Amino acid sequence: MKYMLLMQFSQQTGLPSIDTWPPEAVKAHIQFMRDLNNRLTEAGEFVQGEGLAGPHQAKIVRAGADGGPVVTDGPFPETKEFLMGWWIVDCETPERAIELAAEISAAPGPAGKPLNMPIEVHQVMAGPPEEL
Repeated sequence: MKYMLLMQFSQQTGLPSIDTWPPEAVKAHIQFMRDLNNRLTEAGEFVQGEGLAGPHQAKIVRAGADGGPVVTDGPFPETKEFLMGWWIVDCETPERAIELAAEISAAPGPAGKPLNMPIEVHQVMAGPPEEL
């Protein structure tokens, strides 16, 4: 079963934005993510994962009346949480996906302290098999 693990940040966590961290903290955080991805790859569980730019670079797009894009800045300032990255993992059980989410949650932040950030776990739905 495939699961999407969503790394979220929010103002409520009190965590400083990564662009304000000391360079050694950023380096340790990124190394943690690389090591995790390598372990998941070796275990055959890694499908895909990416970090995202901050919400100030995000855009909201809707189809206008003529079907063309209508673009606004987003997410909106009142947004309390924002997506900072994701993994798609292929695990035998939902419990394994939850274990991985807990490991990701403990990624190091400033001074090496675990971030304990929320990681949302979603099963990736599969459509019905295509008929030949």
